[in-house]
Amino acid sequence: MSANPFVVSVARLRRVPGTRVQEERRGPLEAAEVIVPFRAADSRIPAGSEVVCDLALESYFGGVMVTGTIRARWEGLCSRCTVPVDGELFVAVRERFCDEPTAGRPDDEDAYVIADDLVDLEPMLLDSLVPELPLAPLCAADCAGLCQHCGTDRNESSCDCVAPVDPRWANLDVLRSS
Repeated sequence: MSANPFVVSVARLRRVPGTRVQEERRGPLEAAEVIVPFRAADSRIPAGSEVVCDLALESYFGGVMVTGTIRARWEGLCSRCTVPVDGELFVAVRERFCDEPTAGRPDDEDAYVIADDLVDLEPMLLDSLVPELPLAPLCAADCAGLCQHCGTDRNESSCDCVAPVDPRWANLDVLRSS
């Protein structure tokens, strides 16, 4: 057994096409540092946090189909008031793992590779989780955010700031007062 919980041996599974096994795998992503460049806004999967996979692996001639769900914790900053927020991602997956894709076969371009009868689920996990990170996480749907002039958190208190007059539009203010 590999030290990486997301590496699955499929040698026995591939002996008979159509064979299906259920796998539950959990552990931290070893490539967590890879997620940092792909953060969505200020959302990320914390390094070392546990990812849980409940997957069915089914063999077919030339590969393995992986179907199931992935669960992972995410954290970030509210895009309006910058307080820390977190949540949980639930992602459904259906991906193919094939023997080394043959050049010129476009149907295998999107398949992951089976190497030495081992399926490494980690690239699939990253490819599935990162796009699901919230682009603009919120602490609450009705978050009032920060005042753009004084920086007061409008969720905690109000301020008396008045928006400065834009001189380009000052002539139109005459119409507002009449």
